[in-house]
Amino acid sequence: MSTYNEIQAKELFDMMASQPLLLVDVRNDDEVARGIIQSAIHIPLAMLPVQYEPLSKVENIVFYCHSGVRSAHAAAFASSKGCKNVYNLVGGVLAWGKAGYPFVSKDDEGNKK
Repeated sequence: MSTYNEIQAKELFDMMASQPLLLVDVRNDDEVARGIIQSAIHIPLAMLPVQYEPLSKVENIVFYCHSGVRSAHAAAFASSKGCKNVYNLVGGVLAWGKAGYPFVSKDDEGNKK
């Protein structure tokens, strides 16, 4: 059985400062245009099945979306494909913003894919 972990905004913030991880924003293009979490890459949920393979080589992966529902699907999918240490940001960017953590524009990140 594949599993993933739920992570709160504060835990993610601390994890970002203490260990290497890959943040994957699975929202749609129009949502991402409003801002992303720093160092995140953008893979829309619909594209995950064709773009997940490089993710399987990453030690820690955190998926997020607007509220945590789509990213839970992404986390379950990645976990089922053998990815290790998979996390879903509970509450998505809503929780991240409510906790007072910043966003950057997608252009500032250079859309690292």
